[in-house]
Amino acid sequence: MRSDKAARRESAGSGAALLALRSVGKSFPNGVTALRSIDLSIGEGDFVSLLGPSGCGKSTALRIIAGLTMPTTGMIDWQSGAGRQPSIGFVFQEPTLLPWASVFDNVWLPLRLKGVSRSEAAPAVTGMLERVNLAGFEKSVPRELSGGMKMRVSIARALITRPRLLLMDEPFAALDEITRFQLNDDLLELWREERFTVVFVTHSVFESVFLSSRIVVMAARPGRVFEEVAVDAGYPRDEAFRTSPDYAALCRRASDALGAAMGNKAGDRGAG
Repeated sequence: MRSDKAARRESAGSGAALLALRSVGKSFPNGVTALRSIDLSIGEGDFVSLLGPSGCGKSTALRIIAGLTMPTTGMIDWQSGAGRQPSIGFVFQEPTLLPWASVFDNVWLPLRLKGVSRSEAAPAVTGMLERVNLAGFEKSVPRELSGGMKMRVSIARALITRPRLLLMDEPFAALDEITRFQLNDDLLELWREERFTVVFVTHSVFESVFLSSRIVVMAARPGRVFEEVAVDAGYPRDEAFRTSPDYAALCRRASDALGAAMGNKAGDRGAG
């Protein structure tokens, strides 16, 4: 077993900056300001959760990072790769699988779009399905899968191109608690093995504390960074961590910050 000191070293990313949101704002034609003056830095290998109430702009921020929508003000500063956006995987709230395609073909899709043939992709697809615990389901179609299994396919599809940045928009919100815990465990195992960067949107204090190295608590109307909570527990994390005093204390800190954010109207505390 590795020492507590080694485990705590593993709790942080590499320290090298991957991207920074600089004074990012987003307004819509109907007059709604979804985000105001977001300043946020994310490092290589970080696992960052965006935690906040509905309407605080968490999903909007994720879509701006992905390049799916443009900010009204401010910019995304990609701080590695000569300022270019790195490869990105995106896991949506719904699995968004092709209903007529097999599990194999759904995971193959991003490689297929890059011109990789089915036979060339087979080792990578088969290996990824093994890693998300779906070996043997290659020929199944989505209607034959449970909700948790569909989400595993969606995660495999997002990771098949080995992205440096994985964006996840409340992927486990609709799942039962047991399945959600299992997928949290499996996601952390994949992250620890590959050390891609994760930005994870959630409403759940408990999930954000279990998964993250940092929690960015957001306030609403307009959406803004209210406070950051450092999760200074080491990895790996398991059921013992979920029942530990450290976990309970961190959940209390995050919950207090979220409660303060939900009651805040001016939005000036700790923004940054």
